[in-house]
Amino acid sequence: MLAQTSHTALVITVFAVFVVGVVLISLLDASQSDTPRRFFVSGRRLSSARNGIALFGDFISAATLLGTPGVIALAGFDGIPYLLGPIVVWAVILLLIAEPFHNAGHYTVGDVLAQHLRPRPVHMAMGLATLVISLFYLTAQLVGAGAIAAPLLGISGVAAQNFLMLFLGILMIIYVVISGMYGATLVQCFKAAVLLVASVYLALLVLGKFGWNPSHLLGVAAERSGVGEAFLAPGARSQGGGTDKLDALSLQLGAVLGAAGLPHLLLRLRAVPNARSARRSVQWTAVLTCVFCVTAGILGFGSAAVLGPQAVMSSNSSGNTATLLLGGSLGGSVLLTVMSCVAFATILAVVAGIALAAATSLAHDIYGAVIKKGRATASQEVLVARASVVVIGTAATAIALFASRINVSFAAGLAFAVAASAILPALLFGLYWRGFTTTGALWSIYGGLICSVSLAVLSPAVSGTPAALFPDMDFAVFPLKYPSIVSVPLAFLLGWLGSVMGRERPQPAARSAFELRMLVGSDSS
Repeated sequence: MLAQTSHTALVITVFAVFVVGVVLISLLDASQSDTPRRFFVSGRRLSSARNGIALFGDFISAATLLGTPGVIALAGFDGIPYLLGPIVVWAVILLLIAEPFHNAGHYTVGDVLAQHLRPRPVHMAMGLATLVISLFYLTAQLVGAGAIAAPLLGISGVAAQNFLMLFLGILMIIYVVISGMYGATLVQCFKAAVLLVASVYLALLVLGKFGWNPSHLLGVAAERSGVGEAFLAPGARSQGGGTDKLDALSLQLGAVLGAAGLPHLLLRLRAVPNARSARRSVQWTAVLTCVFCVTAGILGFGSAAVLGPQAVMSSNSSGNTATLLLGGSLGGSVLLTVMSCVAFATILAVVAGIALAAATSLAHDIYGAVIKKGRATASQEVLVARASVVVIGTAATAIALFASRINVSFAAGLAFAVAASAILPALLFGLYWRGFTTTGALWSIYGGLICSVSLAVLSPAVSGTPAALFPDMDFAVFPLKYPSIVSVPLAFLLGWLGSVMGRERPQPAARSAFELRMLVGSDSS
């Protein structure tokens, strides 16, 4: 009992120091965010290394930090695809998106498409899609924060979780409103450094426990799994039928393609001076992601070997506490406290990036380009952006409090699915297809958005099952929880159909100017 009290006091103390540090960073850097360019993209003055580290901090969410090792601890080899997905994401962004996106736009995806399409409808469509994605992702992170942090602080109950969600929402609003991208970058870099150091240190403890022999580690993990060597082969824990396998494929498709269309990651590509720096930022992020994924694999199999899958499942049926339990087992209360704070910093850093991207889209796309028809002043855009952070943060916190029963993995997966369906097809068509028109863009964006959200609402994750958001209702007519396998191909198809069947024709002159800008950039961008 005394040890538990001591651990709780230590966690609360470290959390308090971290929170005070975040607020001080915001106050010290308030002067760095007085113009749209400074508030949205930190004046485009970040170095490629610093932006790459912050991009890594923006990308690695609590679901990746805690969920991926947990899946591996429970499923063995079947959890490996969750490690490969993040690596593939950065290959897609590096090869197809980073340089042309940096050169072609100002801040948002709507800016890129508006260079050669009709600006107002494109900005409106992309602004709405960004807001939907951001609200889903923010809700997932806030609900996850309450579920994770409450037990670590030694408190329990729905009221305690709701208080923590409310506290995190308020903290996010304060420091994003005050310091914008610059403050978010500092928090994300700090989070990335602590995350890597702590996870690598824990992985080294795991390897040291098994004589620095990975084969011995895997052997013990298989032995304690209850299924023997099958734990290290495909299908060890597969108990579902074809629908479950199709659902897993849909989730992976959304995770890989959706990450390449997440607005807060794309916004970061504009925070460096030129396209070469954008490419180097992605390279930095890709390397750090590879290091983390290897580390997460070690932690996953280490959890299976040290703790055993049954102990992991007894703490959390999804395995989300495996990393924390492993830290407590090998490093005592100090390492458990550090890993707990890393999880908290991870959530705070990610929600800040999402809120900033949503505010940028609302202020720049919807207010600046649609409502003010491109005539908004710099001070007006910054003021609206700050107000948007408050509105979006408040809305996301209210939704999280209302939907605290929602499955965190489902909400995060839905955000990725919407990004993969509503943003990525239109972005790729806009960058690489000369025949793409405004009609095609609108069909693709709205079609992907409506399809992905509608199928998710009609899925078993929302109704018809005991674990659903509405367990007492049943309108689940779509058999899969994740819609990407249907909505992504449909969005690409609609983009093509709208362009070839619509009355509007491509504008060769505007397209040629856009391609020149995409290749060489513009000093004024």
